[in-house]
Amino acid sequence: MNVLVIGSGGREHALAWKLKQSPKLTKLYALPGNPGIAELAENISGITVDNHVEVIRFCKENHIDLVIVGPEVPLADGIMDSLFAEGIRCFGPSQAAAEIEASKVFSKNFMARNHIPTARFVTFSDFEEAIDHIHKIDYPVVIKASGLAAGKGVILPEALEESISALEAMMVKNEFASAGAEVVIEEKLIGQEVSLMAFSDGEHVVPMIPAQDHKQLLDGGNGPNTGGMGTYAPAPILTNELLNEAIEKVLKPTIDGMRNESRKFVGILYAGLILTKDGIRVLEFNCRFGDPETQVVLPLLETDLIEIMEACIDGKLKDINIKWKNGSAVCVVLASKGYPEKSQDGKLVTFKELPNDLICFHAGTKFDGNKIITSGGRVFGLTAKGNDIADAVEKVYSNMDKVSFDGMQYRKDIAQKALQGAK
Repeated sequence: MNVLVIGSGGREHALAWKLKQSPKLTKLYALPGNPGIAELAENISGITVDNHVEVIRFCKENHIDLVIVGPEVPLADGIMDSLFAEGIRCFGPSQAAAEIEASKVFSKNFMARNHIPTARFVTFSDFEEAIDHIHKIDYPVVIKASGLAAGKGVILPEALEESISALEAMMVKNEFASAGAEVVIEEKLIGQEVSLMAFSDGEHVVPMIPAQDHKQLLDGGNGPNTGGMGTYAPAPILTNELLNEAIEKVLKPTIDGMRNESRKFVGILYAGLILTKDGIRVLEFNCRFGDPETQVVLPLLETDLIEIMEACIDGKLKDINIKWKNGSAVCVVLASKGYPEKSQDGKLVTFKELPNDLICFHAGTKFDGNKIITSGGRVFGLTAKGNDIADAVEKVYSNMDKVSFDGMQYRKDIAQKALQGAK
């Protein structure tokens, strides 16, 4: 099969790395790809993903059998629908189904309609009404831009003044562009968070192993929110009992609800969960693989990824037995100086040879001649596979000197919650 991966980040590098292992693969392409993906696939330049006509032309000229969409924006823009209309197979949800991530207002109202457990919330498109609401409530809140904001449209204000500033930034100053035209103000929940991704064919849903992301920039969960500074899998805090609860109360009702609302969901459903004293609650849904969760989940997947994706597209997920490897994986994100506010790009990267059980996934790099330089906030995801979490943690942190660039920053406590829980 000829396969095209759409995207250019660490998630897409992890997808390319896993796809390359499939005996079904003939030729792998990436649009636009990155320097790390270039070692596995042919990167395509001169075409932009939002030009569906050009993407379709490329797929037909190169006899692409399967398109895999990594990021959320192309899905929200309807790339799957455009490809499907031309008879090109695409793994990812339709534009209508992708709204579960593209609109937090839709997502929260969908959860309410389908009795999926989540925080109490109110949505607003009027700034004054939102301010009035903030003054009336007496509990801590989270303020979310409804639209896609690259993982940065979520504010956790500590005081009333911060809440007002967040609403002004979103609804008045348009700092998140159209994403902030509508907002969700919801109750802040307390508990550990878990990322649970699942494969779906629109009728059935099969969870992957759970992972735990680390959103804050600094050790101990301090500093500003980021797109994710590291992750590990499996996350032991989601016990088998809690996993079954998540399947029955979250995953199945979501897939059934989407189908019943004529938004049949085929692809990856990502449930961002929080484990509260009152049970599991959904913080958010995503319509694609998580980043950086994919970088630890796929190294533990034993079953052929192409085989799973084809089963989802063909409505035959129930006929496939998805298997996982023993052990654990840990990913530490290496970020640029200034991230997440204003990253310093253009720094030369130097590499040393990595041991076999480590992978360096490129997330924000580009070629400068025959050299590689930084070109984003999150530059790499250094991932280690080990016999258990402690083994993987030791492997990844003992090899930090294998990748370097000026201003590199990373958290030194990834997976510590799992290690402390194991003691």
